[in-house]
Amino acid sequence: MAHNTHVAADTNAPPVTSILAKFVSGHVSKGWTQAVEHEAHRTFYNWLGCAIGAARHEAADAALAAVAMFEPAQQATVLGRSERVDMASAALVNGITSHTFDFDDTHLKTIIHPAGPVASAVLALAEKTGASGRDVIDALVLGIDVACRIGNTMYPDHYDRGWHITGSTGMLGAAAGCARLLKMNEQQTQMALGIAASQPVGFREQFGTMTKPFHPGGAARAGLTSALLAKHGFTASPRALEAPRGFVQVVSDKRAWNEVTDELGERFEISFNTYKPFACGIVIHPSIDACAQLREQGVKPEQVERIELRVHSLVLELTGKKEPKDGLQGKFSVYHGCAVGLIYGHAGEEEFSDAVVTDPKVVALRNKVVATVDDTIAEAAVDATAVLTDGRRVHVRVDHAIGSLERPLSDVQLEGKFNALVVPVLGEAKAREITAACWKLAALPNVRDLTALCRP
Repeated sequence: MAHNTHVAADTNAPPVTSILAKFVSGHVSKGWTQAVEHEAHRTFYNWLGCAIGAARHEAADAALAAVAMFEPAQQATVLGRSERVDMASAALVNGITSHTFDFDDTHLKTIIHPAGPVASAVLALAEKTGASGRDVIDALVLGIDVACRIGNTMYPDHYDRGWHITGSTGMLGAAAGCARLLKMNEQQTQMALGIAASQPVGFREQFGTMTKPFHPGGAARAGLTSALLAKHGFTASPRALEAPRGFVQVVSDKRAWNEVTDELGERFEISFNTYKPFACGIVIHPSIDACAQLREQGVKPEQVERIELRVHSLVLELTGKKEPKDGLQGKFSVYHGCAVGLIYGHAGEEEFSDAVVTDPKVVALRNKVVATVDDTIAEAAVDATAVLTDGRRVHVRVDHAIGSLERPLSDVQLEGKFNALVVPVLGEAKAREITAACWKLAALPNVRDLTALCRP
């Protein structure tokens, strides 16, 4: 019988809901290294750029039209737009836009995109309450730690079952971040986590649709709501995460409880955050990187007879679309990624537009890409050879793509990405002002100074 295949309930699980609540409510402000502090600023900055960049996307228009039906109070900014809405709706819409381009941060160990749910909830609440930048950074670091530690506990089993782990852990991170921002005590924070635990959002079936970015937005709104409920005395199970019929045991057979407690308060998961240089799934990044390197070595599209790729099977399983018909499908095509990498040397949101995906010169080069599965090559690597019409072969091996932990984007590269996203929406002067404010976010007395810059 199918229903007996699950792992038996663990009745001796540690009290992780309580442990995390104590950590979030009690950890000292800026209680981490300067490296973690800087990574928090990078995480926030990257998230903000992604959210503003997609502000005019049809998904943002649709979401705003829907929440306008609630006749929301003007409490918080919709990033990159003139509209202001209630904070729950702002958390939802900003969470949606931050993930719309698939360009946001990635905690590689779990493939969680942690800022989407956490920053979207925290910033909306902080704008409403007039919180300081210091409070926002503290809430972001601690909220992301909660989401990613629970993710570590369940990954990969939980993801393999079909849960979109960004949404299904994000509501916990958002609740934790908002509880911290509201300076809630341990017991209230425990209740906030408990309420959030009943609201996991998102299945992988939705990938490739607007509902994929809804997941971090829905998680942000759920987490914010959970914190507000708990602040006003609403109760939940104090063991909502670890109980036999609690969140973790219901949605995953893997329950590595030590992932919650190991080095808690010493190792921060935000340290392992990465930022995409390319606006598509992470498994295509090595191939784009390799083709950009071929371009740097002087290989021109018109010289190419074929490009031979050797990749891990997962690459073709996830991104094997040979003939993408539009921009969204292009994000799931390693062939398209290679073509734009060689032609343009980069692959931002523009290179995944419908126009570029259907451009005859891109299509012609894409058709010359031959990908072969070789499982001796790591998922994060590629072996690429350009075979030229004169018979020459130019070879590139990428073991770690740019943007990985081994080759992280520099602050300057992150600014380049931010400007490419934000300048078309808000203009150069505003983009410069927002950049300056983000790098000194922890010193801002009131985050409203920042959110005001994020409106046209």
